[in-house]
Amino acid sequence: MSAIIKIKPLGFPWETSDPFLFCAYHEDQYPKGNGKLGPNASLEGRNLGQDFILKDGWRMYHGTKVPGFPAHPHRGFETVTIVQKGLVDHSDSLGAAGRFGNGDVQWMTAGKGVQHSEMFPLLNTEKENPFLLFQIWLNLPRDKKMVAPHFKMLWNEEIPILFLKDDNKNTIEINLIAGKTEGKTSPTPAPDSWAADPNNEVLIWTMKMDPNAIYHLPKASEGINRSLYFFKGDEINAEGYSIPVNHEIILNAGQELSLSNSSTEAHLLMLQGRPINEPVVKHGPFVMNSQTEIREAINEYQQTEFGGWPWPSHDHVHEHTKGRFALFPDGKEISK
Repeated sequence: MSAIIKIKPLGFPWETSDPFLFCAYHEDQYPKGNGKLGPNASLEGRNLGQDFILKDGWRMYHGTKVPGFPAHPHRGFETVTIVQKGLVDHSDSLGAAGRFGNGDVQWMTAGKGVQHSEMFPLLNTEKENPFLLFQIWLNLPRDKKMVAPHFKMLWNEEIPILFLKDDNKNTIEINLIAGKTEGKTSPTPAPDSWAADPNNEVLIWTMKMDPNAIYHLPKASEGINRSLYFFKGDEINAEGYSIPVNHEIILNAGQELSLSNSSTEAHLLMLQGRPINEPVVKHGPFVMNSQTEIREAINEYQQTEFGGWPWPSHDHVHEHTKGRFALFPDGKEISK
């Protein structure tokens, strides 16, 4: 039986399989900062507040002064935000906040409802501010949809990095954000996550393959959904297929896969997990099991704003001098 089920081009956002909802991939070559955490460049010609066109190599998204996503609500799922390059300023309706990036991961359980903002501060004023982020939406099962919101930080210093060698001493580098592989275990995910139960075999990792490297992806259990997202490089080969960059490879997790890289370094994301197998009804930032629950979410947000917004502005950013940190709802702060 083939390990490859289907190969298809990547769109935006990236399509995913249950238990994941989708993955948003953002890569921007931001210019030097202006000293106020925004770009030192003209914003003329941009549709500010809705700037998703890659103009001059970067976008403002919903930001008007600083790139990013000002305050918005979520309910019924989790966000796993992997920041490979650059920084994110987090603020939320629980009073929690943080600045993280350059390899850090934030794992947030929206549960019964939370507002948060995600702004991309451009701290460097003497050089460019390259930025690369994945945000993965991971569903919650029915019995966890209305748990209390929660967020935790997976600091880059705590995320296991595997450096594997093939027979020709080429390196395959794996950042293990969730799950177990090759005798290594990721940091503990959020407590109510589908990933918190090892029986669900959730794996989230980023992978970098040297030119000409060969990697043998071990099999998982039957019935597990598994996809590889090839987002940077030239071409990889598997089971007789030559797969160009910007393609998803949907896999039969019960079969081992041999993956051979071409002469250019390759970068991939892998998502794997046991499906929740429940109805999914999505409406913007809300993911529930029925249209009735969606209407209830909208009504409750209109009435309560999920606790309101305790920050001076909806596009709140932290002081320029602030380093990487996490401030939790109980007032505890961790600095890195």
